[in-house]
Amino acid sequence: MTSNSTKSSSLQSEAEAAVHLLDDWFDPIEAGLRDRVREFIQAMIESELEAALVRPRYGRRPKANPGADGPSAICGYRHGHRSRSLMGTFGRVEITVPRARLDTAEGKTTEWKSSALRADQRRTKQADSLIAGAYLAGTNTRRVRRALSAVFGGAISKDTVSRVWRKVKGDWDAWNARPLAGEPIIRLILDGTVVRVRLDRKATTIVLLVVLGVREDGQKVLMAVKNMGGETREAWRAVLDDLVKRGLRKPEFLIVDGGTGLEQALAALWGDVPTQRCTVHKHRNLLAHAPQRLHEEVSADYNDMIYATSAAQIEAHRRAFIRKWRLKCKAVANSLEEAGDRLFTFTRLPVSQWKSARTTNAIERLHEEFKRRIKTQTVLPSAETAAMSFWALLAAGQITMRKVDGWQTLTHKLADKPIDLAA
Repeated sequence: MTSNSTKSSSLQSEAEAAVHLLDDWFDPIEAGLRDRVREFIQAMIESELEAALVRPRYGRRPKANPGADGPSAICGYRHGHRSRSLMGTFGRVEITVPRARLDTAEGKTTEWKSSALRADQRRTKQADSLIAGAYLAGTNTRRVRRALSAVFGGAISKDTVSRVWRKVKGDWDAWNARPLAGEPIIRLILDGTVVRVRLDRKATTIVLLVVLGVREDGQKVLMAVKNMGGETREAWRAVLDDLVKRGLRKPEFLIVDGGTGLEQALAALWGDVPTQRCTVHKHRNLLAHAPQRLHEEVSADYNDMIYATSAAQIEAHRRAFIRKWRLKCKAVANSLEEAGDRLFTFTRLPVSQWKSARTTNAIERLHEEFKRRIKTQTVLPSAETAAMSFWALLAAGQITMRKVDGWQTLTHKLADKPIDLAA
């Protein structure tokens, strides 16, 4: 028995048309614009050279004036053209760049250089910006060529993306060395995040130490992001000492994740600054000390305490929590008592600030967005690339940060002490 499984001619024609669907999207406006780009670039460079020589092409040299200063005293001559390939958001074009020699005050000549088109420039700054933006948006180096092929005509390779990304390092180095004396920082939020990178040809995890600042007007700003080999006391102290060296003033309030190394570093540097321990991290600690069957009950009691609407209610719920869980699961009660008054420092602030001061969520949200953007790359090529990517997402505006809740009351002084911890 035989069967005829061939597709009809109409179905085949539709499938063939779908393969090259985008190839038929001809745009006469784009085509006309790109045809004129070459003429415009060459005219712009020619005008720049004419201004330097103080005469148009084929024009005579201005008469020498021994006492003249300024443009009339500049002389030179053209000596041919050279071909250049330039790629921009308009695609790739082949242009002819004029060459010239300019006379110097010492009686010698020097090669004229265009300020609009650098000698080694192969792409416009806008093209580099578009490539870097696509990379930061979560497109890995191999996929950028396909993503931007309609704009650049398929002329982007993964090596080009890598070269563009290396240009970001100059801005990154300048940002790491910027002075901080003029930054009106009154609050710091500190935490670490784990990232997978390639070290010695092997995929491994590193910890990026992140410091977020809050200005007097409530605006959050990234202060530092560094790989220091871990979250030890020495690592955090090196990050903090660098900030202080560049002029960072002593903050009025600190929010931390509860890591031992960080707390030791802060105690040695700013031991008298009120410090809030993240309530979300402590919640996780409590659940780790309780059996699975009690997790829901622990969470309910903990949330009743932390999210109460007044300091008096928080104090009452805390006492009840300690009494209950000392009998039911002593490890949970001990874990809560271990945090001490640092878990409730936020109660010294106006109630409008409690939401933003209770946790390190401001940094946690940055961590989540950062990992979402780098998910397509799986493993980053180096530790420095990881830190640069974190910073660049904010510097390029791919990620924005709003003001903290309750910023209108940031200038208010803290109350004398948090709640009474006597159980």
